[in-house]
Amino acid sequence: MDFKTFKNKVRILIKFLGPAFVVSVAYIDPGNFATNISGGSHFNYSLIWVILWSNLMAIFLQTMSARLGIATGCSLPEMCARTFSRSVNRFLWAAALVASMATALAELLGGALGLYLLFHLPLVYAGVVTCLVTLGMAGMGKYGQRAVEVVIIFMVAVICAAYGIEVFLAEPDWRQVVIHTVVPSLPDEDAALIAVGMLGATVMPHVIYLHSQLVQCRNTSGSDERKLHHFHMEKMDVAIAMNIAFIVNASMLIVSAAVFYPRGILVDSIEQAHQSLSPLLGPLSGAAFAVALLASGLSSSSVAAMAGEMVIDGFVDVRMPQNVRRLIIMAPAMAVIAMGIDPMKALILSQVTLSFALPAAIIPLILLTSRKSVMGPLANKPLENLLGWLITIAVIALNGLLLFLTLS
Repeated sequence: MDFKTFKNKVRILIKFLGPAFVVSVAYIDPGNFATNISGGSHFNYSLIWVILWSNLMAIFLQTMSARLGIATGCSLPEMCARTFSRSVNRFLWAAALVASMATALAELLGGALGLYLLFHLPLVYAGVVTCLVTLGMAGMGKYGQRAVEVVIIFMVAVICAAYGIEVFLAEPDWRQVVIHTVVPSLPDEDAALIAVGMLGATVMPHVIYLHSQLVQCRNTSGSDERKLHHFHMEKMDVAIAMNIAFIVNASMLIVSAAVFYPRGILVDSIEQAHQSLSPLLGPLSGAAFAVALLASGLSSSSVAAMAGEMVIDGFVDVRMPQNVRRLIIMAPAMAVIAMGIDPMKALILSQVTLSFALPAAIIPLILLTSRKSVMGPLANKPLENLLGWLITIAVIALNGLLLFLTLS
C-alpha cells in the first residue's frame, strides 16, 4: 500500500469516527470511578478481568446496536415500537426510562463532585451548574451531530491525559496487572457485589439505545453495498473508542490498587480518593483526578440527556419539548444532591440498577438483529446470535447472584 492510498483510507476512517466515541463516554463515567476505585482499594488488582470481559461484551453489543441502526435507518426504540406489542413496549419504555435516570444520576453527581473538588463549590450549586452545562452541551446538536462528537472526543482526550498522569505517578506492579487481566478471580462475596456493579458501570443500556440513533447521520444511501461499507467503518470506530475506554477503566482500578490497597486504605467515597491521592502522590495527582472526574461527569451527563430524550418518545407515542425530556431524566439526580445522600453509595447503587436494566435492552436488540426480514444482508450470523444469547444469560445470571448476595 502506497502512502497516498494509506492517506485516503485514514481520511475515510476519520469521516466515520465519532458515534462510538460519544457512546464510549458512558463507559468511563463517574459510576466507573466509584466502582473501580472501590474494587481496587478493597481487592487489589483482582478485578481487572471484570473490566476486560465487560468491555468485550460492550464492544459486541454496541456493534449490534450500530448494525441495527445502519440496516433499518431507525433507532432501537423505534424498531421496538414497530415490531412488538403495545404492552411489551410500555414495559421496555419503563425499563429504559429507569436506566436513563440511573445513568443521569451517576453522571450529574460526578460532574458536581468534580466542580466541588476543583473549586470547592457547594455540592447543590455544583449540581445546578452541571445541569446547566449538560443542557448546553446536549443542545449543541442543533449545530449538527459532528459538533457534539468533537466536544466529546476532546473530553475523552482530557480524561485519558489525566489518567495517564495518575498511572505514571502510581507506579503499579505491571506483572500483577497482566496476571489479573487474564486470570479471573473473586476473593469473596463482597467482590462479587463490586464485580456486578462494575458490569453495570461498563455495559450501559442507555447507549445501546443511543448508538443505533447516532449512526443515522452517516446513513447516506439505502443500497446494501453502502450499508455494508458503513457497518465496516463503524466497527472500526467501535474498536478504537471502546478499547480507549477499557484502558481508562483499567487505569482507574490499577491506580486505586497501587496507591490505596498496599496502605490498607479502603476508599468509601470519591472525596476520600481525591483527598488521599494528593498527600500520597502529590498535588498534581489530586488535580488530575478532579479534572478527569469533571470531564467525565460533564460529557457523560450530556450523553445521558441525549439518550433519555430519545428513549422517552421512542417506544411509545409521548411527545413533549426537548428540554422538558432532558429535565425529567435529570430530576432524580438533582433530588439526590439536594437531599445530601452519600454520593459514593448513590453512584454504586445506580450502577447496580443499570445492571438490572440491561436485559431489557439486550434481548430486543438480539431478537431484532437476528431477523433477516428486518436486517437484510446485515442480519446476525448464527455464531453472533449464539454470542448474543450467551451474553444475555451471563448478565441475567450475574444479576441473580447480586440479588442473592444482597438479600443474604
